[in-house]
Formats: sequence, C-alpha cells, structure tokens
Amino acid sequence: MIKVSDEVRTALDEGRPIVALETTLVAHGFPPGEGVAVGLESERRVREAGATPATIGVLDGEIRVGLDEQELGRFGATARKLGPRDVAAAVTQRAVGATTVGGTLAVARTVGLRFMGTGGIGGVHRGWTQRPDVSSDLGELARTQVVVVSSGAKSILDVPATAEALETLGVPTLGYRTDTLPLFYAAHGGPPVSARIESAREAAEIARAHWDLGGTGVLVGNPPAQSLDDVDGLIEQALAEAAREGVGGQGLTPFVLSWLHRESGGRTLEANRALVADNAGLAAEIARAIMQQ
Repeated sequence: MIKVSDEVRTALDEGRPIVALETTLVAHGFPPGEGVAVGLESERRVREAGATPATIGVLDGEIRVGLDEQELGRFGATARKLGPRDVAAAVTQRAVGATTVGGTLAVARTVGLRFMGTGGIGGVHRGWTQRPDVSSDLGELARTQVVVVSSGAKSILDVPATAEALETLGVPTLGYRTDTLPLFYAAHGGPPVSARIESAREAAEIARAHWDLGGTGVLVGNPPAQSLDDVDGLIEQALAEAAREGVGGQGLTPFVLSWLHRESGGRTLEANRALVADNAGLAAEIARAIMQQ
C-alpha cells in the first residue's frame, strides 16, 4: 500500500535527514499550474539545505512517499483533499489524493519521517463556539514525534484558539527568532509562543529533549519574509463571501486563498510562494542539526 521512492528509501537506510512535504499545497493552494512549481522549489530548497525531500500523496492505489516531477503534475484541482481519515479510502478507490498536513503526518509516522515543512497548519476555525470545526492537523501533531515548520496557523483560523488547543495537546510552539506565533501572511501580532529560538540547532536540541521526555509534535513558527500586515480585512471579506456562497469544510481554504490572491492583486500569492519554500528549507536545516547530534 505504501511505495517509497528509491531516493527516500536510500536516505532512510543510510540515516540521512528527510523532510516530508504535502501535496494539498500543490493541488489546492495555488492557481492551476502553479502548485507544481511551488512543490519543486520546496524540494530544491530541502536538497540545498542538505536533506532529502519526501513529497507525499496517493496515486494509482498507492501511498507515494517521494514523487518525481511527472507524478507531482498529476495533483491538479480535481485531486481529493486527504486528511488522515481519507487516505485509506483514496487508496482503495484508486483516487488521486493530495494529503493535508494531517494526512502527510499520518503517513510520515508510519514510514518513520520526523520532519515536515508546510505553509500553515490547520487548527480551530473562526466561529468554533457556534459550529465546532477543528482541523485533524492538531490531532496528528499530538500523536506524532515530528517537527513541523510553518508560518503559524492558516490566517483564516482563530489563531489564539488554535494556540490554546496546541497548549492543551502538549505541542510546544517555538518562534524562530520571534516571540509570537506568525499569522501566516503577517510576521507579527499572533499569540505568544512557548519559547523563542535563534537557530535550527536550538530547535533540534529542544525537539530531541521533548521526544526523550515522551513528547510528540513540535511546531516551529517561521515568520514570513514578506510580511503583509493589512490582509485581515480581506480575510474577513473572503470568509463572508464563502458563507454567502455556502462554501465550507475542506473547500473553505482553497476558496479563501483564491479570493485573497485575486483581491490583493497577487500580493498574497507571492508571499505564499516564498514562505512555503522558506519553511521547507528551515525544516531541512533542523533535520540536519538533529542528525548531527
């Protein structure tokens, strides 16, 4: 059921650093045709930092751990969005399935991968007191010994509530050269992190100690280099438009991202491209640092 590429298998056998990457970003995070380029750039940044990329998705009745460019190109807008609950069905039904952060972590745990780079994790949605909606990303972080590097939680979420949920689940939030959890597009203004770190090596030391004490996931918040501090109003408008059109569930994030990219004149799209690649590179640096301990 799981097919590991030769490159990833060799890295596993030799104990070299590996960084898991998701495919939902490729299929649903960017305009048609652009996601593949972002995925390839993320892989390039992982290799540049001295690690092996392991992009994960479902193709032809198999979970693929490590994809070539042609395979990556099959993850278009019609690909199913796979959280942890959806992977088995996609395999059995031979669907093209793009794994979310949670779906990727579920596979990574099975294969033995401990590092991941992504854009932003899922979490507690706005309005959760009226309609409980919490991403399975949080549950997977709480059960997997992994370091996930992201620019905080997705900005469409209730970020303070997400930070509280991470604390409840025992997931450390480490701010990479920042005291607050990034707000995806914005570098500042989020809730306080549990600890500030200054280097990939410091992140590695904390993660190793956390795992030695029986802990599981560690979230590293990497502020975006291009901080957009004026998009919250646009996010509110996008969410209101989604509500008017009856968009919710797994379709909400792709809808809002598309709306933001259009209404911001492409500024959010440019920032999104950059932060995804930057986070993949930092995840690789942390992976290397742990392997060198």
